[in-house]
Amino acid sequence: MKTQRPIISTSSEEEHRVLQFRPRTAPAPGQRGNPNEPVRQFEAANDLSRYERDRDEPDDFRHRMLANVAAFAFTVALLAIGIWLAMSIADLRRTQDCVLMGRRDCVRISAPHT
Repeated sequence: MKTQRPIISTSSEEEHRVLQFRPRTAPAPGQRGNPNEPVRQFEAANDLSRYERDRDEPDDFRHRMLANVAAFAFTVALLAIGIWLAMSIADLRRTQDCVLMGRRDCVRISAPHT
């Protein structure tokens, strides 16, 4: 059995470089602090003050509920379309399997009820 040796490149110094890390010095948007102090990434990610509203601003409950109802209706419609599509694909697959087996009675014929 033959053993394989890795191919050693002569220009390995050209392929690999070390990049120097420089921390940010400017504060993130909405963050207070000294602009010369480096920003820690986890503090900027946990700062949710930009999403807060003023307490004087009235709450638009009607608009929020309409948006929730629209989102729920859209989700239900997507779910119904997904279930219909899965059922259609399963029915087509069942019919195709029947035809490929050589059977002749693959199509369902609905008889009227009297």
